[in-house]
Amino acid sequence: MHFLVVWRLWLLVGVGVMAGAWLAVASQRRRHVVRFTSVELLDVVAPRRPRWRRHVPAALFLVALTALVLGFARPVRAVQVAGERATVILAVDVSRSMEATDVSPSRLEVAREAARDFVADLPDELDVGLVTFHDAASVAVAPSRDRAALGPAIEGFDLGEGTAIGEAVMASLDAVAAAPPGEDGEVAPGRIVVMSDGETTSGISNEEAAAAAAAAGVPIDTIAFGTPEGTIVDELGDTVEVPVAPGPLADLAGTTGGDAFEAGSLDELSAAYADITKVAAFEHVERDVSAWFVGAGIGLLALAGSLSLLWSQRLP
Repeated sequence: MHFLVVWRLWLLVGVGVMAGAWLAVASQRRRHVVRFTSVELLDVVAPRRPRWRRHVPAALFLVALTALVLGFARPVRAVQVAGERATVILAVDVSRSMEATDVSPSRLEVAREAARDFVADLPDELDVGLVTFHDAASVAVAPSRDRAALGPAIEGFDLGEGTAIGEAVMASLDAVAAAPPGEDGEVAPGRIVVMSDGETTSGISNEEAAAAAAAAGVPIDTIAFGTPEGTIVDELGDTVEVPVAPGPLADLAGTTGGDAFEAGSLDELSAAYADITKVAAFEHVERDVSAWFVGAGIGLLALAGSLSLLWSQRLP
């Protein structure tokens, strides 16, 4: 939380001065009471009451003034609200390395399940598209609020050789730009989610793609999926190591203002997608909370006045 009109907080100095004056007067009054030499007369003039009662209304009054000053300074706090419009492109690696079984039953099968859940959890108001890539990238499903085509496309992943992460980013950027504009004619803000187990081996470089995404103002979230122990069997029957490569993906996310995740299981992949959903589906806005402080101040003033009238038949 912060304040829009900070200089008004200087009024708290005045509240502090009033608090000091109140303490001084209370101390002076105590000395005057001690000067009474006739205890019997003192009991008649000032009958005994709990001492704390006469301090409560004054303390409430000062707290109320503090709350009112804080409200006068226009406090605001950041809150998450559901985004009205956005385009999310899920780019999934379908290279041969996704056949690795270091994540049971395979990286590909786990990626399918997690992708289905991710798409299902996104709010209906968002346009969602799907890009697949191996040595090239293609838009499998154009961004739309109609999710009917996404399920079959996810089930129909076709594996291929190579990994073209840069090409996937460029295809995703084209899909974001081609998304249907809103009623105001403006293209919705976009976000790209790249899920891969490797690093670029064909097409344009990650750096070139990241620069294009950054220029377009489209953040890229990345998920490095797999473990360092991943292996596959090639066409010749040889075992080939395909360890996950999180470094290049983290650099891609960092350059574009996105978040980088690493996942080595279905639970970790689902958790990464859940975190991305929170960012993609919501936006941070500042809400004025002056009314909270003003309401509290008024309530405390009313309480201080009521207690003072009840206990001493006067206002504080």
